Amino acid sequence: MATGRTHRPATRSRGIPEATVARLPLYLRALTALSERSVPTVSSEELAAAAGVNSAKLRKDFSYLGSYGTRGVGYDVEYLVYQISRELGLTQDWPVVIVGIGNLGAALANYGGFASRGFRVAALIDADPSMAGKPVAGLPVKHTDELEAIIEDNGVSIGVIATPAGAAQQVCDRLVAAGVTSILNFAPTVLSVPDGVDVRKVDLSIELQILAFHEQRKAGEEAMAAPAPPAPAVRGGTGGGKGPDGDVPAVMPA
Repeated sequence: MATGRTHRPATRSRGIPEATVARLPLYLRALTALSERSVPTVSSEELAAAAGVNSAKLRKDFSYLGSYGTRGVGYDVEYLVYQISRELGLTQDWPVVIVGIGNLGAALANYGGFASRGFRVAALIDADPSMAGKPVAGLPVKHTDELEAIIEDNGVSIGVIATPAGAAQQVCDRLVAAGVTSILNFAPTVLSVPDGVDVRKVDLSIELQILAFHEQRKAGEEAMAAPAPPAPAVRGGTGGGKGPDGDVPAVMPA
């Protein structure tokens, strides 16, 4: 097991609510886009709209960071990028291992956003011996037999699981035993972890099912709001028999 590593939950120790922590990446993404356009300052209303929250919530969130902006000027974009990056721990290098290099794992390995946000993919690991040594995103795939040594050698504290559901818990147990304390789980299963280990679950099928629910509800609301079609006109006749309801002829006379 690796030694000398510390896992500092900085935001929790500073008393920042988890809901605020969850919104910090949204603010950082919006601020980074502004920074790339060389925008020097931004108002709380503009930044809130870009991040998809209301401005009162944004000002409350930033108060936990000790950042209140300047009346009539707004927030300094570059300073906020640094401040939020520091709070999220992104001003240091975070080595990450990805376990399970199928289609999803390979896509994650090729995702360019890791490096630009302070995460370095230290190793790609798969249980299939035929995958060993094959290059994916510029890295040779390692066999799972090397998992513990890789974690120790690279000081890894964050693991990404992209395996099938049946293998995920065993992989999780090995990651935790080797010293990994944060896991991003893409496998369609719930993982059991001890206290002190954080798990974030990403289930694409669940997200699609939620969208399907909303689509179905919108379709139902549209159907209810649509005007009813006009009732068909009933033509009178002199010799037609009565229909099955005893009133309207079942067949209109020609």
